[in-house]
Amino acid sequence: MKGTNERKYDLEERLIDFVLQLDDITEKLPSTRLSNHLASQIVRSSTSPALNYGEAQAAESQRDFVHKMQIILKELRETKICLKIIMRKKYIESEKTNPVLVENEELIAIFAASVKTAKLELR
Repeated sequence: MKGTNERKYDLEERLIDFVLQLDDITEKLPSTRLSNHLASQIVRSSTSPALNYGEAQAAESQRDFVHKMQIILKELRETKICLKIIMRKKYIESEKTNPVLVENEELIAIFAASVKTAKLELR
């Protein structure tokens, strides 16, 4: 069985856990036009990184890998903006949203560094 520290570095598991954390948030949103729209958008943008990470692992070339990693990064940034809107509207208490935002920012940093490294390898 994996320990908590070991799991923290397994990106696939982190991305899946991230989806589940965001699902918990979206399920608690009120039923308004804005929150329904954000919920739909965040479901798409938060699941995309996990799914594209699987695609990146089977990339056909280094360029394909970089492309898929860039998609992951774009979707993580989109998710962050949706989450920030939810937080500013105070739909959910900050104790629930802050840890998810921190994880989002950590994932963005990880994938931004990966994209940068992978691009250097293309040269």
